[in-house]
Amino acid sequence: QVQLVESGGGLVQAGGSLRLSCAASDSTFSTYHMAWFRQAPGKEREFVATITTSGGITDYADSVKGRVTISRDNAKNTVYLQMNSLKPEDTAVYYCAAGRGRWSMRYSPLNYPYWGQGTQVTVSS
Repeated sequence: QVQLVESGGGLVQAGGSLRLSCAASDSTFSTYHMAWFRQAPGKEREFVATITTSGGITDYADSVKGRVTISRDNAKNTVYLQMNSLKPEDTAVYYCAAGRGRWSMRYSPLNYPYWGQGTQVTVSS
């Protein structure tokens, strides 16, 4: 099974930017749809963005659309999340996830059997 390791989180002021990375353990990475979710304290895990195996199709939560870009490099077994114009409400632990399920189920955490350990993003006001 693929293993995922996130990096790039940290503390940033509102309006700033961060780029998260998620490195997969092997080349089966290219056969997985990839997604980013986030979970704030006391809240459920929520969908942020997803990308198809080839990177040709992406989708975003309304709350981040226009501020966030998901991309992937299959040669490097890595998926990225570029976040701009960050807001305090973006503060959460960010997780990358991998799955081969139906694209129609892309918003559900249940669609992704493999998860990273998470990286903390804190946005100060």
